[in-house]
Amino acid sequence: MSNVKKVNALRRNIMRGLTKNIGRSVLQKSGQIDKNEIKKVLISRPNKRLGNLLLITPLIQEVTDTFPNCKIDLFVKGGLAPIVFENYKNIDKIIELPKKPFNELIKYLKVWTLIRKQNYDVVVNVDQNSSSGRLAVKFSSAKVKIFGDLPENVELPYDDYDHIAKYPVYNFRYALSQFGVEDKKEPVALIDLKLSSDEIAKGKAILNGIVDENKKSIAIFTFATGEKCYQVEWWEEFYAALKKEYASDYNIFEILPVENVSQINFQAPSFYSKDVREIGSVMANSAIFIGADSGIMHLASASKVPTVGLFSGANIKKYEPYGNNSLAVDTNTNSIPDFIRIINSILNK
Repeated sequence: MSNVKKVNALRRNIMRGLTKNIGRSVLQKSGQIDKNEIKKVLISRPNKRLGNLLLITPLIQEVTDTFPNCKIDLFVKGGLAPIVFENYKNIDKIIELPKKPFNELIKYLKVWTLIRKQNYDVVVNVDQNSSSGRLAVKFSSAKVKIFGDLPENVELPYDDYDHIAKYPVYNFRYALSQFGVEDKKEPVALIDLKLSSDEIAKGKAILNGIVDENKKSIAIFTFATGEKCYQVEWWEEFYAALKKEYASDYNIFEILPVENVSQINFQAPSFYSKDVREIGSVMANSAIFIGADSGIMHLASASKVPTVGLFSGANIKKYEPYGNNSLAVDTNTNSIPDFIRIINSILNK
């Protein structure tokens, strides 16, 4: 681990220790909420990663459905959020925390002042382990503050509660139930980029310029960060198996990362773009997406393409793709023949 990573890890641990008890008593019942009277909501997720931004879209949809007359502000980090949430029409302001707060101290302080000045009805923190997220809720002047965790001794009876896109919704429902809002039992909404029909049509035209438009296409993404990235030898063996099984009936093409690298040495037709929505629109025209746990995997899921997520760690329940016949595969306990069987089960539906 580099010195910078060590310092950041230490900083996060210190901040979590300082903020972990903020808001413990907020969920005590104090009156009723009229859903139609809620006009302004802040969702706090000060994170810049593509996957983590996409993973709050189910909560945004939940808040929108619960409070039909509200406008939503987002507290995030970096400049990617306006692109990701472009087609979410009830999102009003996107409040961006600087990527490097100590290098932009004045801007950093202005962000907190802006949160304080807004007259929010409800403020929701997404990740209970986010010190900045919890502080934003505490610092706001909202009538209802939801800090992103549950009171002690409360456990919710959901098999999928560990999923990072789902537990914020379940916690939100529970918190509102303490204010007289009925706790819905409906499934959590899917991750959704909200691609327009024009975007999807553009993606189809781009894909047709790369592969045979008379065949359906299998999209693969061979890159990931850190330990989640499978070795070249692993991907070359898997790619050979994919070609043997599907090349006669399907195109197989590779989505390239921003680093423009390939674990199969660019053997497949490839697509490269830095435009998140354009990448999503191309994947939306695929029959299936296959890739390791990454932001691009979540982008595929948010683009409504059946997604096979490849996981080698213990975080499957937290990050697995869901909906649209998507699923996660543990590569520690499954082999290539298992992968092919799983892919076939999706393609043949």
